[in-house]
Amino acid sequence: MRFLSAIADPTALDRATAYPADGPVAALTAGRIREELDADRFRPEWIWLAEDEGGQVLARALWWGRADSERPIALDCLQVRSTVADPVAVATGLLDAGHAAFGTRPLYNLSLPADWSSRPELTEAVAWRREAGLRAGLGREIQRLRYEWTPAAGLPEAGGRLAFREGSDEEFLEAFVRVSAGSLDQATLDELRTKDAGQLAEEDMRFYLDCPGERSWWRLAKLPGGTLAGLAVPSATPYHRNVGYLGVVPEQRGKGLIDEILAEITRFHAAEGAERITATTDTTNVPMAAAFDRAGYEMTEIRMVLETSGTA
Repeated sequence: MRFLSAIADPTALDRATAYPADGPVAALTAGRIREELDADRFRPEWIWLAEDEGGQVLARALWWGRADSERPIALDCLQVRSTVADPVAVATGLLDAGHAAFGTRPLYNLSLPADWSSRPELTEAVAWRREAGLRAGLGREIQRLRYEWTPAAGLPEAGGRLAFREGSDEEFLEAFVRVSAGSLDQATLDELRTKDAGQLAEEDMRFYLDCPGERSWWRLAKLPGGTLAGLAVPSATPYHRNVGYLGVVPEQRGKGLIDEILAEITRFHAAEGAERITATTDTTNVPMAAAFDRAGYEMTEIRMVLETSGTA
């Protein structure tokens, strides 16, 4: 068996896009892969194949990044042919080859229907992917709920208890620090075990500054008298407007203010003509999930994220 990127062989890209989706986990069509290649979000050097001695494709892995990314951000698709006796071994070899070439271990986003855990064919497909990810160094798992808002849901009420205004980078940095305290977000909790809140806040800010959304969209949420209540960071993906980041400072939690902050983000995007607004939250963050439900967001899938437990 050999592992190769689609840039290593002139015919490999065609074989990768033509690879059949013969398992229960949804896969991208050849047309969609070509669209992502044209947009520079897939690249030949980020598409890897496993082949047998006769040149038959046994598996493929598609890594994704933004158009300006130097290295891939996430593994978007991992498939092993259903006739392979040991999919874990083949998938692990494929991931190891890609990781060695990239010099990093991008996270793996596995999108699943909400009822996946009650469907034996999907639990089996998840099990070998999870084990391969673990063997390849992606040992931390987070399950996230993906939500969508469309105009058919109607706009959430504005509320009126909070005022939203622009702020300096220093003010936002302080707000990021304060809302991280007591967070129910699993990634935040994991990161705070190895770094202080200031470091994490700087990383979060850099992440959202690098997203397609505009810095001018960000707002601080203030109570009457100017007391900080939280922050709203509307953002975007390459495909849709996105909720981004929002939070309430610990001393103001439990008062329903998260509904007003989410409403502000939703109404902002809607006023800009957004036909779809996406959002995610961890399955453990029950209050945030409930806020999305109240605001008219629909839960569309569960996203299993496999990532390194430290710096890769």
